[in-house]
Amino acid sequence: MNICLFGATGRVGTIILDNALSTHQHVKVLVRDIKKLNQESANLTIIEGNVLNESDIAESLKGAEVVISSLNTNGSTTLSESMPLIIKQMKCLGIKRIITVGTAGILQARNSPQIYRFQSSESKRSSTRDAEEHLKAYLLLKDSGLDWTIVCPTYLPIGERVGHYRVKKDMLPENPSSISIYDTGDFTFSQLFTNEFIGERVGLTY
Repeated sequence: MNICLFGATGRVGTIILDNALSTHQHVKVLVRDIKKLNQESANLTIIEGNVLNESDIAESLKGAEVVISSLNTNGSTTLSESMPLIIKQMKCLGIKRIITVGTAGILQARNSPQIYRFQSSESKRSSTRDAEEHLKAYLLLKDSGLDWTIVCPTYLPIGERVGHYRVKKDMLPENPSSISIYDTGDFTFSQLFTNEFIGERVGLTY
């Protein structure tokens, strides 16, 4: 499988990349700083550039069958600014499948399903800025016509690879706790091989 991966140097992105290379997939990554990428493989193509540069995105997507994005917010608008460019270039190249890593904040609140979790008392975060960025990306994907899945982990410590967890469409499962970067990365990668959650946000927790 030919995969384009954005966010490969992030906490979850590194786990997704490990999964892809260990299963002999062909991966093309776009990174700002090549020195932050500690992987070497004959199946890995590295492009040094910027996800806000449309030509860099287009080059990264050439030859890809699927796209995975684990881009995070880091207090910036990179996520919401890059998503329209990614969607546009995917459509230009005829790529339909995209899997992204979001946040549990953009799931529906369990006690008030008409609002998002970050807007409710269920969210313990004092700032909603990151969730609002993820929401913009979700709404863009929702209207894109692409085959999208957004993995929405709850509290995300580094943790350990447990190998089992609970999932639920559009909401977090009841009594959520946390989910490690390893299990989040593993679950995200596994979505390449199933159509179960196409067009869905997926809440993820132990």
